[in-house]
Amino acid sequence: MTPFTYLANFDVINVNIPRKAFHLDSAAPLTPFREWADAAKSGGARVWMQINHPGRQVGSDMPGVAWAASAVGVDLGKNSKRFAEPVAMTADQIHATVDRFAVTAQRAEEAGFDGVEIHAAHGYLLSQFLSPLANRRTDEWGGSLENRARLLLDVVRAVRRAVSPSFAVAVKLNSADFQRGGFGADDAARVIDLLAPLGVDLVELSGGSYEAPAMTGQAGDERTRTREAYFLTLAEELAASSPLPLMPTGGIVRLPVAEEVLAGGISVVGMGSALAVDAGLVNQWRSDREAAVHLRPVRMNDKAVASAAGMARIRQQLRRLGRGRGTRPGMDPRVALVKEMILQRVALRRYRRWLGGRTEWRAELSSAPVRGRG
Repeated sequence: MTPFTYLANFDVINVNIPRKAFHLDSAAPLTPFREWADAAKSGGARVWMQINHPGRQVGSDMPGVAWAASAVGVDLGKNSKRFAEPVAMTADQIHATVDRFAVTAQRAEEAGFDGVEIHAAHGYLLSQFLSPLANRRTDEWGGSLENRARLLLDVVRAVRRAVSPSFAVAVKLNSADFQRGGFGADDAARVIDLLAPLGVDLVELSGGSYEAPAMTGQAGDERTRTREAYFLTLAEELAASSPLPLMPTGGIVRLPVAEEVLAGGISVVGMGSALAVDAGLVNQWRSDREAAVHLRPVRMNDKAVASAAGMARIRQQLRRLGRGRGTRPGMDPRVALVKEMILQRVALRRYRRWLGGRTEWRAELSSAPVRGRG
């Protein structure tokens, strides 16, 4: 679970989130999350919590069960073995997942967050249900787009019921999966129409998955390469008929591009990576229109590894900001990836210890352990 900060101008806030703040459910202590929300809002900003379920996109070394729409694993060629073999969710598990999203949203509001963003992009669980490639079900959650969107729509309804009317509810949606036969722009337009009457305040448009990492600029689709804003072309097409405010994200680092986004009928500009590298960028634009973030290109032949390295570099900048240190935009992505892998091993050990104390999860672990690929 990661924060989604909805900002125009802000100051860097140092906050130390306790290591036990793994996730937010009915049993989680609210104190660390309250500290998180208070710190994020202390400069006058509003902060939304992004809530997510990874589905099949979990490592083969993770304990527990890799739930997915269908028992279709992540296909990354020689890297496929790094991911768990997923199992198709039962109807009871699907309904329980809807409830868990709602509980997390309700507790996020209680902790002081101003909204939540439901992550239905990048190949995670809700995105897996939307994709005809990952979703092979033949029941009420598979087949037609309306069926494949059922889980997302039920989650949105449940979250909207669980929070107050003033609490923002957003959805992060792929403008396209960038895979032949996958979720496309026409599908995205239809899902936006389905979300419109459910009380959604904003749809963030991204794209891709671990199999086609367009969200890090590693897609093979020319529509994400010809412009600095990866998904702007698709976002403009969707904005022409969208009943909801849209926010494209991905690759925007210059004021002229941000202005181009808004001129194209888009409501909000998303700049997560740029602000992770230079938290004061938007303020700089007041006096210097040419100010921009310059990131060292990630040059690797393996797109999946390149994507992971690029994201690792951004996470390293966020860690530095959280410790009150300056960022290092020129950091070698390979070095960042190694550092992140070490941190993930440490986090996995903590997670195993924590999970072992959760009686409601031990039953699941004993009945259906995850198996890595041979």
